[in-house]
Amino acid sequence: MNRRELVGAMGISMFAAPAIGAPKSSKVLTKTGVINGKFENDIFVFKGIPYGEDTSNHRFQAPRAKSWNGELNAFEYGKASPQSSNEPNQSEDCLFLNVFTPALDNKKRAVMFYIHGGAYSNGSGSDPMYDGTKLCHDYDVIVVSINHRLNAFGYLYLSRLERELTGNYGKYAQSGNVGQLDIILALKWVKDNISQFGGDANRIMAFGQSGGGAKIATLMATPSAKGLFSRALTMSGQQVTASGGGNATKRAISLLNALGLKPDLNGLDLISKAPQSEIIAALKTIDPIIGNGGLYMGPVLDEVILFNHPFYPNANGWGVNVPMIIGNTHDETKLFLGNDPANHNLTWDDLPKKLPSQYRVDIDPILVIETYRKIYPNYSASDVFFAATSAGRSWRGAIIEAEERAKTNSAWVYQFDYQSKKDNGKWGAPHTIDIPMAFQTTNAKSSLSDDGAGARLVAKIFSKSLANFAKFANPQTNELPKWEKYKLPNRATMIFDTKCMMQNDPRGQERKLFEKVPFIQQGT
Repeated sequence: MNRRELVGAMGISMFAAPAIGAPKSSKVLTKTGVINGKFENDIFVFKGIPYGEDTSNHRFQAPRAKSWNGELNAFEYGKASPQSSNEPNQSEDCLFLNVFTPALDNKKRAVMFYIHGGAYSNGSGSDPMYDGTKLCHDYDVIVVSINHRLNAFGYLYLSRLERELTGNYGKYAQSGNVGQLDIILALKWVKDNISQFGGDANRIMAFGQSGGGAKIATLMATPSAKGLFSRALTMSGQQVTASGGGNATKRAISLLNALGLKPDLNGLDLISKAPQSEIIAALKTIDPIIGNGGLYMGPVLDEVILFNHPFYPNANGWGVNVPMIIGNTHDETKLFLGNDPANHNLTWDDLPKKLPSQYRVDIDPILVIETYRKIYPNYSASDVFFAATSAGRSWRGAIIEAEERAKTNSAWVYQFDYQSKKDNGKWGAPHTIDIPMAFQTTNAKSSLSDDGAGARLVAKIFSKSLANFAKFANPQTNELPKWEKYKLPNRATMIFDTKCMMQNDPRGQERKLFEKVPFIQQGT
């Protein structure tokens, strides 16, 4: 028996615990080239692996896979897509992924493939909240995070203009969804190479928060993504409808105009070469459909990559057959609206004018206020403001997705109720609070959760459930009551808090109030 066979028989990875003084780095031979990683905190970490070429050479076009000769050092996070946030190190050369793995062996571990939030406009996979170390340590899984093109670089729809001008599909035929194609390329890279990192190509769970979850919902309706992941988890990230081609074209024309360009072939050529900083600045122009804010950029129903809305008129595409978890937080809009002190001190007279633009559906605000005061007689005006905007603006899309899945292949649904103790509790259970709970990174600077004993307890419970879902396509754990699927009419929902419980149709009266009016996702 040689040394490899001996350690294998003992159930020990040759790579899991290098001898003292041994180099804490490892080489992995992938189909695209040799990669050097680091051994950090007893985990093998590979940061900044390029899965695609520099996109500046083919802006607004499909990504191109990248390979290399020699060895590549994957020691630092890759560059982020150009964006208006303060994300450092931005570049159109932004197609990178990161791998966290417990060991480099032949064990087939479940893979947790994370797509960051930031709508379709901002963010990257390098936030400390997304560090995969604890998940690897505690649950023996592999964690992957990615960067991909965002905003206009990922979703500027030029195809219709190009066809009107030339009569044919051209090089911009896929422009409205190239950010999605980036994610598909990254998934293909993982599918092809994850076995070299100790992973199972047949157990890839795509999970993401906010925009990341919305991108997953869209991928589940995208034929070219079929089979690239076998579980899906969306955290406060719904995509009921995609943008139509007409509205997406109006936005493209607005962006061209803001850059001083005409919607002709010369204009298309010039925007493909314009400085990225000028494009980012031009995105601040008023959206021609919404009438305020910057230009919305997101997936487009282009009949080339995407042929159906993800969840309209029903749950569409190959993803209907994928086991799925759909989750939201109790106080979603406190993240977006809670920074304004005035919103915490509203009067009843303030609400009728304040509510409609924030809950984003056409329903009588007086009716909304009266209904909430009956349901929750102890609520203040500010309490009603945050509850109603969360229900109409964020939670509504999740409910639509859950109801449509209940008609086909039911999903598991959760509501995150844990109230953050940070900033004297002003955030409640806001949008993003479930991210540090999923990764057990409650101590991260960007986390809106506190890092107390209660938060760490909930993080342990929640993260184990997600890891079990990645492993077994079922989120059940011994720490949870029986997690039933969301079926009609019961609408069973897991409530995550320091004491987790199942509830049937939580906030049911709020659901009934808002479901009487049509819902179209803002921007689409």
